[in-house]
Amino acid sequence: MAKDNSGSLLVAFVIGALTGAAVALLYAPAKGEETRDYLGQKAREGRAKAREAIDQGREYYRDQRENIVTAVERGREAFQKVRERGDQV
Repeated sequence: MAKDNSGSLLVAFVIGALTGAAVALLYAPAKGEETRDYLGQKAREGRAKAREAIDQGREYYRDQRENIVTAVERGREAFQKVRERGDQV
C-alpha cells in the first residue's frame, strides 16, 4: 500500500511560503504599512491554498477508502462462492 505523504507535503508548502516571503522582504523593502498589507495578502493566499490542499487530501482519502471497502467486499463474495462450490463437490 502506498504511504500517505500529505502531511509532509503540507509542511513543505508552508516552509516554501515562509521562505518566499522572507526573500521578498529582503530584496524589496517597503514601508511598514505596505509590508503588512503584502504579508496579509500572502497569508490569505497561503491559507486558501492550504485549505484547498486539505480538501483535496480528504477527497483522495474518501476515494481510496471506498476503493478498499469495495475490494474487501468483492473478496468476501469471491471467498463465499469458492466455499459454496467446495461444499457442493
